[in-house]
Amino acid sequence: MIRFDDVHKSFGSHQVLKGVTAGIGKGEVVCLIGPSGSGKSTLLRCVNGLETYQSGRIAIDGQPVDAESSGIHDIRTRVSMVFQRFNLFPHRTALENVMEGPLYVLRQDAAEVRERAVALLTRVGLADKVNAYPGSLSGGQQQRVAIARALAMQPQAILFDEPTSALDPEMVGEVLQVMRALAEEHMTMLVVTHEIQFAREVADSVLFLDGGRIVEQGPAGEILRNPKHERTQDFLRRVTHPV
Repeated sequence: MIRFDDVHKSFGSHQVLKGVTAGIGKGEVVCLIGPSGSGKSTLLRCVNGLETYQSGRIAIDGQPVDAESSGIHDIRTRVSMVFQRFNLFPHRTALENVMEGPLYVLRQDAAEVRERAVALLTRVGLADKVNAYPGSLSGGQQQRVAIARALAMQPQAILFDEPTSALDPEMVGEVLQVMRALAEEHMTMLVVTHEIQFAREVADSVLFLDGGRIVEQGPAGEILRNPKHERTQDFLRRVTHPV
């Protein structure tokens, strides 16, 4: 469903992506792992045109991703994104945040959107927070609102950019539980994460990026339990057995 072919991306003279080639099939969960600065979040942001790339090709169901083309609007309605820092509107309630996209981007019927938004907040365990503002919610609750907001667009795929990294440790589990449920429903998911146990349990495939290149990729169980590349071995040793 999502395809990268020899993707290069630079910020000025700094080359961030150096020829990334990979594919994510429909219904797959693929985790992007690697050290900070390896290009993971940049690659994710290129998928829906939040960043432009200089060469290569990214396609969604065969449709090229071009941040400056008229087709990028269609791609953004089909591929939702959950950010590290939630990005909720502070002056809108949880319900209003979830309704925002379908109402103002997709121009859908308000009554139907409201009904779906309430159902989605209930689905992520926030039925009692429908009228709460983000400032009164914990980080884990805010991220679950953000996931409900992404689902409200009825996407074909969801991009997750380190969705638990801004959370206190005790709140991580409640967000990962929602993501596990989505994986069980065969939602296509591309996840940048440092949660190796989550990747081990949920991911179909893992891509290990380092220095803007995919060093190793393959089935999650194989990569995470028996990595072949020395750099992958070293990274996993450091994140699973920190000093």
